[in-house]
Amino acid sequence: MAAVALDEGTPGRVTPGRPRLTGIDVLRGLVMVLMAIDHVRVYSGVPAGGPSLGVFFTRWVTHFCAPVFVFLAGTSAFLYGRRIGDKGRLARYLATRGLLLVLLELTVIRASWTFGVDYSSFVLAGVIWMLGWCMVLLAGLVWLPPPVVGGIGVAIVLFQPVFGLAGSAMPDALRAWWELVYPSGVELRLGASGPQVTVLYSLVPWIGVMAGGYGFGAILERPPERWRRLVLVLAVSATVLFVAIALVLLPPGDEPAYLRLLNQRKYPASVPFLLMTLGPALALLPLADRARGPIAGVLETFGRVPFFFYLLHIPLIHAIALLVWRIRDVGIDDGAFKSAPYVRIPDPQRWNLPLLYLVWAIAVAILYVACRWYASVKARSASPWLRYL
Repeated sequence: MAAVALDEGTPGRVTPGRPRLTGIDVLRGLVMVLMAIDHVRVYSGVPAGGPSLGVFFTRWVTHFCAPVFVFLAGTSAFLYGRRIGDKGRLARYLATRGLLLVLLELTVIRASWTFGVDYSSFVLAGVIWMLGWCMVLLAGLVWLPPPVVGGIGVAIVLFQPVFGLAGSAMPDALRAWWELVYPSGVELRLGASGPQVTVLYSLVPWIGVMAGGYGFGAILERPPERWRRLVLVLAVSATVLFVAIALVLLPPGDEPAYLRLLNQRKYPASVPFLLMTLGPALALLPLADRARGPIAGVLETFGRVPFFFYLLHIPLIHAIALLVWRIRDVGIDDGAFKSAPYVRIPDPQRWNLPLLYLVWAIAVAILYVACRWYASVKARSASPWLRYL
């Protein structure tokens, strides 16, 4: 499951005379395209990982999405704050944008996943829910110096087990609500007989990732050659640290060692998982900032309108998938997706990987046309409301 990063509102320049960092848009666009793979996978019935290498890596490449989106949301917040030069205005924007994301998670996005509004089975506190509340929390942190915000973020990521210990010391009634902050092992329901709240992304460690991205933004204020060197040093250090930690903690098993090395815990996101994903992704940022050509242009277009992409891609993929199931005529209808993104389809009826990637390519092509149109509308318009979409 993936996420959408914060758009910088109506961005133009970080500081007077300094051009927009297109590398952020290109990198963000790249992981958005990867995110679409995972959401096509949901409707294809292909499991989230295993048993073949193709299925394993189809899922694994999408692990980069949430960490990069959340991290760059923090970075974009820093850059937007520097551009407008008003922390109060930045805090209001983050809080308003965050609450809007929470509302849309419970309404539009839920309806897009299931093509229905039945909340009786479960309520999903998914990635957009998490991203929204993290923005609200970041709105309170932006009053601190960026290095302090970044330090707080790193501390939250490193010491996330403390939140688990805090939850274990609470009575069950409070532990259920603590599930929103960090997994507590107690089921959260809305009322005694109400629907279960399925918390896919708890706030910890993700608020730490966003705060770390905010602190990281200060590096990008340096001259280009200097920030690129610093980013490469950070990226390589994170990747080497991941390999060292993962090798020490490598679990026994029959699978090849490299698969066990790459199979890190995502829910909640462990330190090795975040190092594994953010390290290589940040190494691409200097390259992405220099990237030119048609592919870079497509990715940059996606990265400039991330929320529009997110709102559109789920119902589009859902609709295309229903059409594919109808063409295949194997007895699957929309009823199989009433619990999406949790979908269970018998193995003989699942799509093969070539079909999955064909549908993904079609969806991405349609999304490019729509996002290119919307990006041009947004660039021409002075409406402040377009900052939120």
